[in-house]
Amino acid sequence: MYSKIALSIGGSDSGGGAGIQADLRTFMALKVHGCSVITCITAQNSIEVKCVEAVEKNILISQLDTLFCDLEINALKTGMLLNEMIIKDTASRLNTYQIPKIIDPVMVSRTGSKLLEDSAINAYKKLLLPIADLVTPNIYEANLLSDMKIKNKEEIEKAAKNILELGANAVLIKGGGLKDMKGKDFFIDKNGKRDWLVNEVIDTQNTHGSGCTLSAAICSYRALGLELIDSIKKAKLFVKKSLENSYKIGSGPGPLGHYQ
Repeated sequence: MYSKIALSIGGSDSGGGAGIQADLRTFMALKVHGCSVITCITAQNSIEVKCVEAVEKNILISQLDTLFCDLEINALKTGMLLNEMIIKDTASRLNTYQIPKIIDPVMVSRTGSKLLEDSAINAYKKLLLPIADLVTPNIYEANLLSDMKIKNKEEIEKAAKNILELGANAVLIKGGGLKDMKGKDFFIDKNGKRDWLVNEVIDTQNTHGSGCTLSAAICSYRALGLELIDSIKKAKLFVKKSLENSYKIGSGPGPLGHYQ
């Protein structure tokens, strides 16, 4: 138990529902030891993000270097990277790590709120996607990465192909941002594999952190040695169960229940 190590590189959610906090809960639930590199600190609760502050460059780089000089990290994921400088600094180190890298391009929330600066979008495309084993955008993020306005199933498939051409090994577009695509995600990889992965839709408003949880679960299973597509399928089931156990803690959407 806990013989494998997973790393989350992302933002701290002071409300505990998403970000680093959700990732570490996911790692623990799946019996993987979790490490973290904090990129930014947020002041948020269940209804709003009040403010966001990025960490200094030396703190970001020191976190990464200190972990990798001692620990045998088996897989990593990225979350909220906020701005171009953080993306550049993170990518400069990720280039040297020969382990599975799950890039969750946290750009826009499921409700449509922007979570990064405009200049960072091109940095994602040029620096992070080419080193990604898997990119996991929601519909809004897929719009930004593919330069499209996705409205249906066919356009999801086209957008995934466009994103794949930016250099990623594989793409998983989460369809939940479209009303009739909830629970349906599209996978495509460089080997030509294409698949719609469908799960039962759980009727709950408490979905805060579901995207973070999915990418963290994929990262966990990759750290445990599973193949990518198997990791995705098992991660989707984990999210389904976590949604079934979700709970309300404030006036807005509550977090997932990771302990199953």
